[in-house]
Amino acid sequence: MKVLLLGAQSSIGRELIRLFDERQIEWQSADEAGINVDDPVGTARTLTHAGADQVINLLSFAAGQQGAVSAAESAVDQADKINHMLPDLLSQVCDHLHIPLIHLSSVYVFGGDKKLPYNEQDAPKPLGVYGVTMAAGEDAIQANLKQHVILRAGWLFGPGQDQRLKNWLRELRDNDGAVTVNRGKIAPTPIEDLARVILAVALQVDCDADLWGTYHYAALEPLKESEFVQQLIKFAAQHDEQVYALLDHLTIHLNRIEPPLLANSTLATKKIFETFGIKQRPWQGSLQKLVKSWYKDAGRG
Repeated sequence: MKVLLLGAQSSIGRELIRLFDERQIEWQSADEAGINVDDPVGTARTLTHAGADQVINLLSFAAGQQGAVSAAESAVDQADKINHMLPDLLSQVCDHLHIPLIHLSSVYVFGGDKKLPYNEQDAPKPLGVYGVTMAAGEDAIQANLKQHVILRAGWLFGPGQDQRLKNWLRELRDNDGAVTVNRGKIAPTPIEDLARVILAVALQVDCDADLWGTYHYAALEPLKESEFVQQLIKFAAQHDEQVYALLDHLTIHLNRIEPPLLANSTLATKKIFETFGIKQRPWQGSLQKLVKSWYKDAGRG
């Protein structure tokens, strides 16, 4: 198996590369100069010369930034280029080359008004620029290329994708134990877990399995954002005396969810389990490891 990986420098890309290297899977990346919607001929040339058996596209607007959804509201053209126009171009080239495309999408193609987790039969109903452009990218892939897997992911966190988590702890320290969070329900999903899922899909695609379509993945145990923050603080208190001292003073203020954020960003994963045999994993261990790494790295500094 030879993979062309787009978005190799993203947090998920780096974790996926680690898994590829562990399994001695041949891969190569393409930089932004070689993959560019403003140069379709050059993009086609890059994909052709790569000679890959499949393309994995991890590129998205502000990839790896937990504030990407809000930031897209003031960067409509750029978000459309990366989330919509680029998948459109990639899927056309992949169709011409007869190679499959695995594309990472997002729960933000939905509107967040459903009470239960979203499944693959639910119609997209995006609220903001990020979701609208992501949904348009999905539509283009589905129209252009039969051999595709679109993987919608939940609320992601991990090394390099942890800005919001650090901000919560900073707010806790600065405000004597008070933290403001959104009222929404999330499905926290470690990037290392998502990378595992992408690898599992890629391996079955390499076996010429006829499993094309759209799938959802999120880690086990969705919960309220406020509950996630409480768990984050408990893990931080194990390493941080200041946070520990504030546990008895913890006050969580709830913000009303406003578009483009979602009141419910949870995903059902039955289809990916039934099709690929991919089981959900819990997120708590990854969160604990992430928090520990912050203090370990600070100690080295």
